Amino acid sequence: MPELPRDVPIANTTASGVEFLNQLKQQAALLQTEALQNAIFNSANFSSIATDAQGVIQIFNVGAERMLGYTAIDVLDRITPADLSDQAELIARANALSLERDTTIKPGFEALVFKASRGIEDIYELTYIRKDGSRCPAVVSVTALRDLHDAIIGYLLIGSSDTARRRFEAELLGANDELRKSSLAKSAFLVQLSYALRTPLNVILGFAQLMESGFPRPPPAQALNLDQILVAGRYLLELTNQIFNLAVVESGKESLLPEQVSVAEVLLDCQSMIVPEAKKRFVKVIYPNLEASIYVRADRTKLKQILMHLIANAVKYNKPGGAVAIGCAPSPNVPQTIRISVRDSGKGLTADQFVQLFQPFNRLGQEGGDESGIGMGLVVSKQLIELMGGSIGVNSAVGEGSVFWIELPVAEPPAAVSEAHRDNPVSPQLANNAGPLTVLYVEDNPANMELIRQVIARRPDVRLLTALDALQGIESARVHLPDVILMDINLPGLSGIDAMNVLRADVSVAHIPIIALSANAMPDDFQKGIAAGFFSYITKPVKLPQFMEVLDTALAFSQAAKSHLGKRNA
Repeated sequence: MPELPRDVPIANTTASGVEFLNQLKQQAALLQTEALQNAIFNSANFSSIATDAQGVIQIFNVGAERMLGYTAIDVLDRITPADLSDQAELIARANALSLERDTTIKPGFEALVFKASRGIEDIYELTYIRKDGSRCPAVVSVTALRDLHDAIIGYLLIGSSDTARRRFEAELLGANDELRKSSLAKSAFLVQLSYALRTPLNVILGFAQLMESGFPRPPPAQALNLDQILVAGRYLLELTNQIFNLAVVESGKESLLPEQVSVAEVLLDCQSMIVPEAKKRFVKVIYPNLEASIYVRADRTKLKQILMHLIANAVKYNKPGGAVAIGCAPSPNVPQTIRISVRDSGKGLTADQFVQLFQPFNRLGQEGGDESGIGMGLVVSKQLIELMGGSIGVNSAVGEGSVFWIELPVAEPPAAVSEAHRDNPVSPQLANNAGPLTVLYVEDNPANMELIRQVIARRPDVRLLTALDALQGIESARVHLPDVILMDINLPGLSGIDAMNVLRADVSVAHIPIIALSANAMPDDFQKGIAAGFFSYITKPVKLPQFMEVLDTALAFSQAAKSHLGKRNA
C-alpha cells in the first residue's frame, strides 16, 4: 500500500473511512499506471519517440538512445524523427503515399505520420541514421496522440531494430527455457511425491482391507472404524492419483493407446460404477439407448476416466431428486465427430465460475463445502481429451444446470474376431497338487512384506518365501524354484528389473512368472515393466481382490508351464 498522502488530515479519516480508502485506492492505481508507463518508456529493447503536433521530439527513451546513439538532450525540442531518418527513403515514401492518396505529401515528418494522423494504423520499415553515421534498419509503429476533444496533440513512434529484436527474442527464449525447466522440475517433484505417498498408503489400505475381510468378521463398532479408514485412505489415494495424472500430462510423458472404442461399452462400465453413489444422493442417471456400432478413436482407459469424472461431478453437484442425462450424437459443429454430453439439473455456473473452469486447484467456490476434491479433474480431463485429438466444453446457466461435453473422432467398428482364432486364456483354476504352491516375495520394506505375508496366510494352498533384496531373491529362486515370484522394483543395490533379467537368463528358473509390485505408477513404468518381461505389473496401493486374481492366474500359468516342461522332458 502506498504511503499516506501528506495532504490528507489524519483526524478526518475516522469520519469518512470509505472516502479515505477510495483515495488510497485511486492513488495506488495512479502509481501503478505511472509505473507501467515508466516501464514502457524506459524499455531498452524498443525505441519510444514522442513528438508534439508539429513533430518536434518531446520524449526520447533509453531504447532510442541505445538504438541511435543520441542522448535525449541532443534531440529534445530540437529536431523531428524525420531528421533522424534516411532522406532517400522519406522521398520514396512521400511519393508512394502521394500516388496512393492522390494528394501531395511532403518528404518530411508528414510522410512518417500521414496515415496515423487520419486514424489509420501504420506500421512500416524505415532506416534510422545513427549519430555516428551508421544505418539502423527498424520496424516502426506510429500512433496519433489525442486530447479529450479528439484533437491531435502529438505522435508516438515505437520502433525495434534487428541489435534490439534479436536481443529481445533471446531474452524471451531464455525466459521460456527457464519456465520449461521450472515446469519439468515441478512435474518431477509431483511424481516423486506421488511415489512417496503410495508406499505408506499401500500399508494403510492393505491392512485395513485385511481386517475388513477377516474372519471372524469384525464387530460393528470396529467395522465402522475400518470403513472410515478405508474411505479416508481411498480419498487420499484419489488425490494422489489426481496430482500424479496432472504431473504426467504436463511433463509430456503421458502415453496413450488409441484404438476403436465402443461408446456403449464405456458408458456401460461407467453406469455400473456410478449407480451406488447416485442412489445414495437420490439422483437419477439416464443413459441413452446406443447402437453398438458407435465407435470413437480414443484411449479406452482415459476415455472412461474422463467420463467417470464428468458423470460423478454431475451427480455430486446435483440436487436431491435431480437427474443426470447422458447423451451421444454426431457433433453439431465438427464433421465425423461424436459428442458425448452429460447434462445435470444442478445450480448452473455463474459468469465468474464459467471463466475459471479448467484452472488447476480451482474448485469454483466449493472449497468450504462438504464435497471432496482439489479442483484438478477438469484440468486433467481437458489435457487428456486434447491429447486424443478431441475437445471438451460446457454450456451452463444459473438455475438451469450445466451440460459438459466431449467430442472425439468417429472410428470404424473393429473387424470381428473369429472365435476359432482367439487365444485360449489360461484358466485361473489351479490344478490339484500333492503339496502347497510356493510364492517368493522380494521386498525391502518390512510393512509391505508383512501385508503380503498375511494375505498369503489366508491361502492354505500357498506358502510364502521372502527375500529382502535382489541378490537374496535370485539365490532363493534358484534353490526353492517357486511357482511365482513377486518383485518390488526399487530394491537396494540391484533393481527388480535387473533381478528379473538375471532370472530370465537362467534356464532353471526362466519359466517362473514374475509379478511386479511397485509404487512406480507412471504409464511408461507399466509399459517398460511388461516389455521387460514381467508377467503382470501391479501398482501400490494394492487392491487385494485384483492382487489375488492376478496371483491365481500366474499360479495357473506356472502349473501349465511345469506340465508342459514335464511332458517335453519325458
